[in-house]
Parts: sequence; C-alpha cells; structure tokens
Amino acid sequence: MGHRLFFDPALSANGEISCASCHLPALHFTDGLPTSQGLGTTSRNAPSVVGAAHSPFLFWDGRRDSLWAQALAPLETVAEMGSDRLSIARIATTAPRYAGDYRALFGEPPGLADAQRFPERASPFGSSEAKAGWAELDDEGRRLVNRAFSNVGKAIAAYERRLMPGPSPFDRYVERLLAGDQGGAAKSLSPEALAGLRLFVDAGRTQCLRCHNGPLLTNQAFHDVASSRLGKLPDLGRFIGLESLLRDVFNCLGPYSDAGAEDCGELRFLDRHQTVFASGAFKTPSLREVGRTAPYFHDGSLSDLTAVIEHYRHPPEDPGSELTPVELSDDEAARLVAFLNALAGGVSTPNRWLSAPPHI
Repeated sequence: MGHRLFFDPALSANGEISCASCHLPALHFTDGLPTSQGLGTTSRNAPSVVGAAHSPFLFWDGRRDSLWAQALAPLETVAEMGSDRLSIARIATTAPRYAGDYRALFGEPPGLADAQRFPERASPFGSSEAKAGWAELDDEGRRLVNRAFSNVGKAIAAYERRLMPGPSPFDRYVERLLAGDQGGAAKSLSPEALAGLRLFVDAGRTQCLRCHNGPLLTNQAFHDVASSRLGKLPDLGRFIGLESLLRDVFNCLGPYSDAGAEDCGELRFLDRHQTVFASGAFKTPSLREVGRTAPYFHDGSLSDLTAVIEHYRHPPEDPGSELTPVELSDDEAARLVAFLNALAGGVSTPNRWLSAPPHI
C-alpha cells in the first residue's frame, strides 16, 4: 500500500505530484534541484529517503521524529503537494485501489464519505477552504481524520523502510581488510580514493568523523556549518524545527503514535531551553551515494563536492558557525572527493520497489 501511495499523484491537489516527484529512484531518491519544485518552489533541498528509517529526526531541521510523521507533512504543504488531510484520508479509506488494504491493515475505516458530517476538505493547514472545513469538525471528527491520515504516513513509511543503501567500494575495502585480505582491500579503492580515506579519518587534519560516522556516515545531529547565510535570506534551521517538533500532534508522544513513552527517549530528553544555539544548525546528511545527490546543503547552494570541500577549506565569515578552516592542498581536496565518490552503492532493494507499481 505504501509503495502505491508513494508514487500516486492523486494525493496532490492538482493530481500531478507524488512523493516520487521529489524523491526520484534514478537520483537515489532525490530530485537534483537546489530546492524542490512541487505546486510551488520550496526553500529546501530534498534529502534522500534511502536509509532514513534509521534517523531519529527527519527534515533538515528535524521537525518530525519518525518516518511516518515526516511522510505526512509534504502531503498538505502548500508549496509541495498542497492537499489536505481529510482528502488524503478519504482516498486511502474509500478509493477502490486502497480501501481493501486499508481495512486489512488498520481495521474498519471511519465513514469519511458522510457529507453530513465531513466537509469536502479539512486541515489545520493549507487553503482557506481546508482551514474552514477543519474548524467545522468537532473533536471526534478531527480525531477520526487524524487517525486515518496518520495511517497513510505509516503505510508510506513501511515502503520507505525498504530503501536501504547498498554496499559501496568502501564497504568492500573494509570487509576485505577485516578478513586480512590486504591485496583484495587495495584493489577495492583507487589509490586516490585510498589517500582520501586517510584524510577522512585523520582527526587532526579534517575532523570529518566528528559528524560523519556510523553505518550511514552521519551522527544524526544538527550543526551550524556556516550554510544558513549562503542564500538570499537566513534560515534558522533547527531553531524553528525544534519548536515545530514539540507542537506536532503526530510526534512520538502524540495520540497517533504506536510507540510507548519509553520508546521516545529522543523527544523526552530534548534540551528545550537552549534553542537559540540551534539557530542556523541543520541535520548532518548521510554520505552514502553522496556523489549522486547533488546539489548540496539545505538550500542546494553548492553544486558539486569540490565546492563543498572548498566551503570547509575557506568557510564564510559567520560568528555562529562551528567551522574552522580545514587546511588541505588542492590535490588533497581532490583525493577527498575521490573517496566520497567511493561511497556509491546504490539501493539494496529489489528492483520492483524502485519504480511505480503497475496499478496505482
């Protein structure tokens, strides 16, 4: 069901935009644009959803804390898919292509086709019509809509959880090195990429591992790397995202979450008192397949990896930034780029999940 929902343009206000419009399988589930284009132009670059199931916070600013809650936001964001939660819930519960699956997965759906009780559109966000419809609903009506809407996100997330990064030349290098096969390891990476790897793990020279570590090569945290002021207007990043997360009815501690309070440690123990220090901070992206997910940074302001390395070599003046200049020669910068390109492993998912299903 989530596979069909992900590729279904009927979930958008104009019937032309799907989740896959900004997360194209051919581009490692990104869109190749500086900022994404839906019904309008957004202000952020579309991150890949590959491996996103293992992230405690989603979006560049971390304003959602689960994959299913993240999947809901673009559906009713005006510049993205521009729909409303009642319309989405109605499609999922009554359209012939979904109704049977919805009932099998989530039980008997609410009677959202009842025009006496439910308006045509309803959402706390979006168009004036959708907001007016939401105001008309009583508390129980809103709860029924939110429950069905949250189930749509959970179905999409079930599909997205299948999208995992595949083994890269770097992974083969590590496997052969651990197996004691020095010769095989040496053949897994080019001499230039191997030299770049040495720079990558050199804490005294680059400090790359400070943020890019673990299986997905991200610490899943938020950092100010002097990117918030590269565009025309400053972007407050995590400062706004944190407040949005705490107010989100679909967060881990909310009434539509399937998690117990003991499963919500990231949310329960957030530092809510020093949000000023999160201004201009953005989530550390995964470096898996990074060579194929340009452009870079939250606003897509840097077009290639050479430009990204140059940003770290000569960061802009920004009093809030965590960066100090990384001292690399041009040749060393090129070697580091060669290593980053060796993190390409595609998606470790059967091909049938990597395109639209035959019948949406």
